[in-house]
Amino acid sequence: MKPHLKILIYGFLAWLIPFIISIFFYTADGTLRTDIFFFKSIMIVVGTASASYLLILYFKTIHRNVIKEGIIVGLIWFAINILLDLIILLPMSGMPINDYVVQIGIRYLAMPIISTTIGIALANKQQQS
Repeated sequence: MKPHLKILIYGFLAWLIPFIISIFFYTADGTLRTDIFFFKSIMIVVGTASASYLLILYFKTIHRNVIKEGIIVGLIWFAINILLDLIILLPMSGMPINDYVVQIGIRYLAMPIISTTIGIALANKQQQS
C-alpha cells in the first residue's frame, strides 16, 4: 500500500476506533452511562493507544526522512480527526465549537507530538547504525 493511502486510512482509523468505543458509553437516548471524567480518561487512553499502534504500522515501511514523515503524518491525522469531528461528532452532540476546541480538539495535538517524536527516535537510531 502506498504511504499516502496509509496515512489517510490509518488517520481515519485513529478517529474511528475511539469513536466506536465511545458509543458503548452512551445509552440509546444519548445519556452518558458513566462519570464524564472517567469517560474522557478512557477516550484519551484508547485514542493514544490506537494511534500509537497505527503509527508503529505506518513507520514499519518508512526508512528515509523519518522526522519529516513524522511531522507530515501527525499533522494530517490531526486535520482528519478535527474534520471528522466537525462533520460527525459536533452535529451529533450539539456541542458549541468553542467548547469542542477546549474539551476535545486540543487533545488531538498529541498526534503530531507523538508522530514527530517517533520520527526523531527513528532518525537517532538510524544515525547510530
